[in-house]
Amino acid sequence: MKIGVIGIQGDVSEHVIMMQKTLKETNTPGEVFIVKTKENIDEIDALILPGGESTTISKILNKSGLYTRIQKRIKENNLPTMGTCAGCVLLAKKLTDTYGDVTLLEAMDIQVTRNAFGRQKESFEKNLRIDGLHSMFNAVFIRAPVIEKTWGNCKPLAKIDKKIVMARQGNLLALSFHPELTRDTRIHKYFLEMII
Repeated sequence: MKIGVIGIQGDVSEHVIMMQKTLKETNTPGEVFIVKTKENIDEIDALILPGGESTTISKILNKSGLYTRIQKRIKENNLPTMGTCAGCVLLAKKLTDTYGDVTLLEAMDIQVTRNAFGRQKESFEKNLRIDGLHSMFNAVFIRAPVIEKTWGNCKPLAKIDKKIVMARQGNLLALSFHPELTRDTRIHKYFLEMII
């Protein structure tokens, strides 16, 4: 099994390390590597879209040819994909705010608002109750988006004060927070279970 992490911006190495740790803890054979070219997309069995700045990531994905290859693999080959923070934004079909030039992958039935919890200085941690996990998960929110609504087969998995911060649609997973910035591998294990 090959799991790719888009290597444009954000917590790329943190996701690689966390996924490697998850594979080791679950005794699952596989490799995790950084995706930098459109050819890499054809080599992977699953994809992680890390956080960062959604406008910048979107522009580089488009310029490099990664955007159309990712979109095609998700839609035609059901590529398991997890998007955290900016990755959550990119997976959305709708964006509430219109500033910046962001091209969405339009993969999940979600509407997202960027920076919904404030700017960098309003970053915070929050214990979340997540469907599928038996105990609370300490989530890290940095300039986090919020999932305003879901429809179709997309289901909310976690909320803060009625605001959706995690959702799943088939083998697609969108998170407002950064599970790679904790020592808790349960979100990455959850994603791994979606892959195998």
